[in-house]
Amino acid sequence: MSQVLSSQIVTRSNSEPKHQRQFVTTTLWTIQVLLALLFLFAGSMKLILPIEMLTAQIPLSGLFVRFIGVAEVAGALGLILPGLTRIQRGLTPLAACGLVIIMIGATVMTLAIGGGALALIPLVVGLLATAVAYGRRSWGRRA
Repeated sequence: MSQVLSSQIVTRSNSEPKHQRQFVTTTLWTIQVLLALLFLFAGSMKLILPIEMLTAQIPLSGLFVRFIGVAEVAGALGLILPGLTRIQRGLTPLAACGLVIIMIGATVMTLAIGGGALALIPLVVGLLATAVAYGRRSWGRRA
């Protein structure tokens, strides 16, 4: 009787962490894909639109806005490609950290312009990128 109970306890305790890991993995992949789509769109717009249009909307130099666009596109690719290809998976948390830095700058710029409530958008995006960096930190240790 005690062996049956102990095997049931072991089975339950082993299945719960596996289910929890699967939930965390699915959540992280969902966040990564959504962030990648967001940054791919935002970065490509910064690369495609004429510099005059960009500098009219953002009080930064045109070349710096282009640089941010390249960094956003690279970050978007870094969120997805290492995990899909299983090559250099440690780049994913680094890409997420880079995007966090970009979102800190975006939040500060939005607050400086005077968009208090609008600053919540880059803040939340930055927090999601922080969650990816934290959640995928083990990929950096294994790589």
